[in-house]
Amino acid sequence: QVQLVESGGGLVQAGGSLRLSCVASGSIFSINAMGWYRQAPGKQRDLVARIDSGGSTNYADSVKGRFTISRDNAKNTVYLQMNSLKPEDTAHYYCRAWVIFTDRTVYNYWGQGTQVTVSS
Repeated sequence: QVQLVESGGGLVQAGGSLRLSCVASGSIFSINAMGWYRQAPGKQRDLVARIDSGGSTNYADSVKGRFTISRDNAKNTVYLQMNSLKPEDTAHYYCRAWVIFTDRTVYNYWGQGTQVTVSS
């Protein structure tokens, strides 16, 4: 069983910063890619940022230059540093991980999410 637990969300004023963390635990051999997604009320869940096992990243256009994704492979942890936050960044943020098991099967998992609210 694999669990992803996010933390670091909260309420912040526009222009402020937050750092999200997501820790994966369980019977993990290794983790391929990890990513952050977000979903605002009434909208679909969209990719925010993704990082693969080699450290290559990709970002949604709306967050480029403001958000930075990073990971600590030894800790099975992914981070999202969010700077210059805008009200439109308000959403529930979810962590996703593509986990590789000892038999080389790969499954992806979602965390429960953490709320980010940016006030104007």
